[in-house]
Amino acid sequence: MRGEILTFDEVANTGLISGDDGLRYGFNSADIQSGSAAVGQRVDFVAQDGQATHVMILAETQAPSAFGSAASTEMDRIDWMHLMFKFDGRIRRSHFGMAWLILFVAGLVVGWIPLLGTLLSIALLWPNLAIAVKRLHDMGRSGWFAAIPYAAVLIGSIVAFIMVGAAAFMNVDAFENEDALAMLAILGPALGIFGLVSLIGLGFLLWIGLTPGQPGSNRFGNNPKGE
Repeated sequence: MRGEILTFDEVANTGLISGDDGLRYGFNSADIQSGSAAVGQRVDFVAQDGQATHVMILAETQAPSAFGSAASTEMDRIDWMHLMFKFDGRIRRSHFGMAWLILFVAGLVVGWIPLLGTLLSIALLWPNLAIAVKRLHDMGRSGWFAAIPYAAVLIGSIVAFIMVGAAAFMNVDAFENEDALAMLAILGPALGIFGLVSLIGLGFLLWIGLTPGQPGSNRFGNNPKGE
């Protein structure tokens, strides 16, 4: 695995590496196979129980940025494959926000593609679930809570379908005569249900997007911020 040295205490000969998987690992100078440690260096290492071993200093360097080295390498430190497609571990709020925004824009784009867009939209459910589950893990919650908005959509759709079907069956004349007011009275409750489902989805998004992660390690892994 690769990462970047965040801190190094020359007196204690210990430091902290930010891994490309979003997690942080402690190390000491005895673990360095070649070269000497310095803040900002890119390294290759073996992750083992929250510690970095067999640390190799890489020759590559990061270009300086007007916004500082932390800002310039933030995107580089993200393991996008793990972030988007895997369900284990924890992710921080900022990484969740970036991933959600990318998936949201992707969903808008594929929505305009006939036929294939439907399949791509279904495929996007996987990364959306992956980032939600890991964000819940960071909060110390079970990943099964990610099913809340999907369950709300399913139940809401079933209830709305039953309500509209029953109302239409009892008011056949309203549809045959295209009575706008009568049709609105039939469809109104269903629209209200979909509005409630949308609020549940928005509330869930704000909950997992704004709630701070648990400090320290929890049963799902190390704190991605290294706190």
